[in-house]
Amino acid sequence: MNAKGILDQLMKQAGGSKSQGGGFDVDRLMKGLSSQVGSGQGQAGGSGVDMKSLLGGGALGMLIGSKRGRKMGGKALKYGAIAGVGMLAWKAWQNYQSGQGDDAREGQPLERLQGQQQEQRSLEILQAMIMAARADGHIDENERAQLTEQIDSMGADEELHAWVERQFQAPLDAEALAKQADSPQAAREIYLASVAMIDDQNPMERAWLDQLAQALGLEPAMTTELERQALAAAE
Repeated sequence: MNAKGILDQLMKQAGGSKSQGGGFDVDRLMKGLSSQVGSGQGQAGGSGVDMKSLLGGGALGMLIGSKRGRKMGGKALKYGAIAGVGMLAWKAWQNYQSGQGDDAREGQPLERLQGQQQEQRSLEILQAMIMAARADGHIDENERAQLTEQIDSMGADEELHAWVERQFQAPLDAEALAKQADSPQAAREIYLASVAMIDDQNPMERAWLDQLAQALGLEPAMTTELERQALAAAE
């Protein structure tokens, strides 16, 4: 499958295309976050991402836009976190444990992985995004077909196409999603990607996040920090 290539495009949609005038430079975001992670200084929102100026085009926009009644401004607009999901989740971990934990046991952020590990993590995050988009039960058959078509247009191969179809048809199962996490870092990225996709003012979506946090084994203080990072990325 080519999950990493698809996720890369969704991350660019989340951060804005630097080829479009005034769009946000995703490369700048990644360099800035990498620097912050390395130094332990700075805030995720300090890179100046103006999420209100971005258009949710393509597959990502459809995943968000399919959620009827979503308010597309202010704190509901958090999907900028997807643009740097790995580094933001890692920064949340650093803040949570104040530099005292054993980073070696945590796993690596998505952006630092290579080869099959990177592909597998990309699948985990894509699965989390799709499940989060479905959490309010408002993606109908037509919307699902359009979303699959959008993902296909981004270069999904036959295997990934079949995988995406299964994700839209499978029951929502937080435990099954949590089992895909291959490290504590993967668990944080899955949760952060989910936070970025949902409106936490919607009871069904908030309930999904709570179920997922429990399934992933994330402590309340950790989920609070991850949610803070998601909001910071939208500022």
